[in-house]
This record gives sequence, C-alpha cells and structure tokens, in this order.
Amino acid sequence: MSTVRGARERARIEVTAAIKDEARRQLAADGAAKLSLRAVARELGMVSSALYRYFPSRDELLTALIVDAYDSVGEAAESAHRTADPGPSTSAAHLARWVAVACAVRGWALEHPHEYALIYGSPVPGYTAPQATIGPASRVGRVLIAVVEDAHREVGLALPPLGEELRPEAERLAADLAPELPPAVAVSIVAAWSQLFGLLSFEIFGQFNRVVEDRDIFFRHAVEELARTVGLLGTAGRGQTGTAGRARR
Repeated sequence: MSTVRGARERARIEVTAAIKDEARRQLAADGAAKLSLRAVARELGMVSSALYRYFPSRDELLTALIVDAYDSVGEAAESAHRTADPGPSTSAAHLARWVAVACAVRGWALEHPHEYALIYGSPVPGYTAPQATIGPASRVGRVLIAVVEDAHREVGLALPPLGEELRPEAERLAADLAPELPPAVAVSIVAAWSQLFGLLSFEIFGQFNRVVEDRDIFFRHAVEELARTVGLLGTAGRGQTGTAGRARR
C-alpha cells in the first residue's frame, strides 16, 4: 500500500510541476492577467476537471507561482549571504556582503524577468494575495536586515539621521522587523529595500533604455550608496553604534 501511495505522490508532484511550467510559459507569452486554467489544461492534454483537482482556481495557481517566485529570489539572496567571504569582520566586508546579496537578486531578476514581473510588476486584476505569500515575500528583506545586524553587532553603524516626525513610524518598524537595530536604521533599511527593487524594475521594464549603458557598474554604485544610507561603512566616532553602543536612538 505504501508503494502505491508513494507512486501516486510522485505522479502528483510531476503533474503539479508540469502545470506550473505551462503556466509560466503562459505568463511569459501573455502576462498574468490572461492566465487561464482551461488553456493550461488544453496545452497539457488534460481535461479541465482533472486540472482543478490540483488547482481549484486560477487564483490558487497564481498564488503557487507567486510563492515559488518569492522563494526562488529569496534563495538567491540567502545563498549569496551564506557564501560571502567569511574573512575578518570589517565595515568593507559587510558592505561587500550587502552588494553580493543585491547583485544576486539582480541576477535572478535578469534570468527570470517574467517571474519578476509577476511579483514586482503591476497587480493582477481581480487577484488578492493571501497570507501564504507574506513569508516568502519577506525573504530578501530579511537577508538585508541580517547583513546590517551583523555589521551593527560586529563593527558598528553610522546612524542615519532621524527626524522627530518620523520617530514613531521608525520605532514601529524596528519593533516589527528589526528589533536588534536602532529605529533610524530600521526605517532606512525599508527605504533601501524598496529602492533596490525600484532600480531592478527600471532595468527589467526598460526605463533605463537609452539612459544607462554600463548597467553592472551603475547598479553596484547605486547599491553601495543604499548601503551607506543604512549606516554601513560606519567608522568609529560620533553617531556610531556597535557592540558597546546599542542605545536605540
């Protein structure tokens, strides 16, 4: 009996993968708004009722594709962080890890433009992302936070300025997303995270055409500047926090 169940489970995994692969082909050809379960079934030689046993609705199939895409780019970011040079902990080393993560995300986006468009492009009409997408969507952000937390703990950060009008929001963001970091840094990371994907969207969706030519150099420069906005490359001195200076300013 277990052998039969194992064979059925393998078959289900294979069919599910085939459905997702065909759906991704349709995304590339026609965009997410035109994704159709009937069209997917037709291309796979399945009757619609059979496909509905795997994905009862278009939205459930979209959710599966979205989660897969977030997990894929998240794994690219996490892998870059894991394999970064573990040499001496210096400000320059933490900057290099930040840049490596950002470049890994860019590499994924360039290799998967249609999946990038699915998760960071225009919303799909009539689709509301469920809670199941929140965790996968946060993976890149969590890696960026981890880079900055390491720097804060090991070498310190140059604290970004924080206006009093922004302090309540900064404190809320720090409590929710990065309790180990000062509020000024937490709010700057959220801004840098959004700007990173703004850079990628301009490149993926063609806004840099006839504007930026050497995009590799431009991107590295831009993400290094984003690193500075969150306090990386901090040097000992006024406004710095680190192992001995954790005041949540």
